[in-house]
Amino acid sequence: MADDKKMVDQITPMDEDFAKWYTDIVKKAELIEYTSVKGCMVIRPYGYAIWENIQRILDAEFKSLGHENVYMPMFITESLLNKEKDHVAGFAPEVAWVTHGGSEKLEERLCVRPTSETLFCEHFSNIVHSYRDLPKLYNQWVSVVRWEKTTRPFLRTREFLWQEGHTVHETAEEAVAETERMLHVYADFCENVLAMPVVRGRKTDSDKFAGAVATYALEALMHDGKALQAATSHYFGDGFSRAFGVEYTDKENKKRHPFQTSWGCTTRLIGAIIMTHGDDNGLVLPPAVAPVQVVVIPVAQHKPGVIEAATALADRLSAAGLRVKTDASENSAGWKFAEYEMKGVPLRIEIGPRDIEQNACVAVTRLDRKKTVLSLDGAEDAVKALLEEERGAMFARAKENMDRRTYDCRTTEEIKATLAEKGDGFIRAMWCGSPECEKKIKELTGVSSRCIPFEGEKIGDRCVCCGEHADTLLYFGNAY
Repeated sequence: MADDKKMVDQITPMDEDFAKWYTDIVKKAELIEYTSVKGCMVIRPYGYAIWENIQRILDAEFKSLGHENVYMPMFITESLLNKEKDHVAGFAPEVAWVTHGGSEKLEERLCVRPTSETLFCEHFSNIVHSYRDLPKLYNQWVSVVRWEKTTRPFLRTREFLWQEGHTVHETAEEAVAETERMLHVYADFCENVLAMPVVRGRKTDSDKFAGAVATYALEALMHDGKALQAATSHYFGDGFSRAFGVEYTDKENKKRHPFQTSWGCTTRLIGAIIMTHGDDNGLVLPPAVAPVQVVVIPVAQHKPGVIEAATALADRLSAAGLRVKTDASENSAGWKFAEYEMKGVPLRIEIGPRDIEQNACVAVTRLDRKKTVLSLDGAEDAVKALLEEERGAMFARAKENMDRRTYDCRTTEEIKATLAEKGDGFIRAMWCGSPECEKKIKELTGVSSRCIPFEGEKIGDRCVCCGEHADTLLYFGNAY
């Protein structure tokens, strides 16, 4: 058991050093490995399996709503990127450029895609001609490159995986509805699949996507009280269509520019899962995206029939559609318990000679290590019920953390005092809508605006900064 404890002790306690705790987990749970290129990581099989499950669930949801998957090139010509001035200005500091092909200098630099709006617009200009061609509902699963100065696995890397949806519509109303619809798809996924509560809202104009008319976002709160943007959805109006010459003939035979949207989420969601649910023993994974949902541990496996009973139970659970692993290795039971806690497996099932005699097994949940004796008869349904209970308990714990660390403030001095006393969290405050006040709040308190919640609630009618009349509630916080 000494070795078992030593393995767990390798994780720095989160209260001691949250950043080190996070790094320990991504390394020791075998999610990533660093490479010789700063800011680029190997996503190892266990980490990639989490992403595959995220991708599988979201991809099915997108397709059920009528979206089709496409693939755009990795490279964008400089002239194409420059067609939308606000867009290129927003991404210029992070763009990676290709200047040579082999040993020959290129006639025109190529940008390694930081995002694909320009590529989709070029494509739409070639295929959209009539109102009958609309809408186009597209999505792609790709990698992008943004030359981040400060990097951290999953949260900010120079190359990362994501999906980006791009749609084009006849009317502004349709495009706005699509923008909001997709944000709610992400929100439902975060809350019902990842067990991660989020605030749904609109970004301020100073924080919206480069070239967008409006940006909507989901903001989640991590264990340490810092905010993390989980997904975004953008309404472009017809600005991109005009810049790129996307036109269609309407029902009255008039030329029109269509309206566009873009929306996406990234492998950053894996970082969000770690920092929302993890503990000092390692990962705590939502059952729906866990690579292994149930691990079966034969206890006293040297005794006759134990391994066979464990294997038979695992086979039944697997046949019921669960992702199951049986560990009949020669490692001690204690080592196995610690190992699968580290990996965040939602449910551990122990089965030994005494359990077999009683036609039972013992199930232990990862979140709170609650033990439940299950009959082997009907174990499949009982295990599925426990996994759903685990998801609900994970959401409740994360929601309690977010609620407990959300503070209402009415002056900048109150914001500073709250942060000094309570530490990081969401700050809710009224805002007059002035960009100058938004900027000054950050200068005075250190926290930046996160989003204007859809609910439209208020905590007064005076701006937290200037004291003038205010109709808008704005969430602030320190963020990843």
